[in-house]
Amino acid sequence: MNKLVRAAQTSQSLSLAAMEEASRLGLREADIEHLFLALVINNQSAGRALRSMGIGLDAARQAVEEQREAQLASLGIEASFPEAGRIVFHETDGYEWSPRALDLITKSSGKNKTGDAAAVLRELVTEPSGLIAEILIRLGTTSDALLKQLDQFDSPAEKTTPAAEKVKGRISGSSETFVSAPMEKVWEFLANPTRVPEWEPSIGSVEHSGQETTAGAVWQGLAPTSHPDGKPVKIKPQFRRRSIELVAAHRPERIVWSFAHPDVDRSSSVLTEFTLMNTTGGTQVQITKSWSRRHGWRNLVALPLRPIQKFLAWITLFQTGSAISRAFR
Repeated sequence: MNKLVRAAQTSQSLSLAAMEEASRLGLREADIEHLFLALVINNQSAGRALRSMGIGLDAARQAVEEQREAQLASLGIEASFPEAGRIVFHETDGYEWSPRALDLITKSSGKNKTGDAAAVLRELVTEPSGLIAEILIRLGTTSDALLKQLDQFDSPAEKTTPAAEKVKGRISGSSETFVSAPMEKVWEFLANPTRVPEWEPSIGSVEHSGQETTAGAVWQGLAPTSHPDGKPVKIKPQFRRRSIELVAAHRPERIVWSFAHPDVDRSSSVLTEFTLMNTTGGTQVQITKSWSRRHGWRNLVALPLRPIQKFLAWITLFQTGSAISRAFR
């Protein structure tokens, strides 16, 4: 993966997580403390380094809140903050980075810098205001200790890059996401047909007829009628229904779902496979999506569109991973 693509994907993932954290507090501007929280749940070496030091999301949120209160107290300001609510970023709009957070992210992609999450974390812990350094002290560590730990996790031997799975006759892509919840709870969430709409954007609701959740069972899903922000969705009649089949369910490490449009001729099925693994602070989830490959002249016509297909595959994988992470935050 080249530097430009890596930096773009890192910026996208950190922006989403940071602004989701800001939205819990009713804020529309994400600052460096929200960026720090986004790094705690990041899938790259930066997140693994933080979590290996015992820094989980709940503890990090508490430290950020305590630091904010301490700063106000030092100014002689007594104020009570509203309790954090649920994430509403995906239901609202108007979010942006604070100038210093945006400047920090830009610097992480500068000359001789990698632009990945580790580069962002290195900039963050040496940020002039000292805010993150103070938060780290509240978490029982220091900037120097964190940077030393990051060096170990950022070494070539520790780096892993998810590769696309090759499935005969199908186009596929794969990515990984970290979820701050125990593996068993994540498995139960992903194996529950009624919760499919929470991570699959093309499904708005599921008609649950009461059948057992076993391999081979099929449910009918309906396309969403509105976006999370309430705006109506325009969809052609033949795309309103989707069949949802549980292909495999091996507790607690693997779930496979198949989606198809029963009212569309020659509909291409989509397989979504989740592989779960215990990791420090939560669960590592590998997500693989694959589409039936067109045959004959249709395959030749589709060849020039492969780069677009790869980009769309990354978008769908990113959306699914983000939705799963959000469900446990």
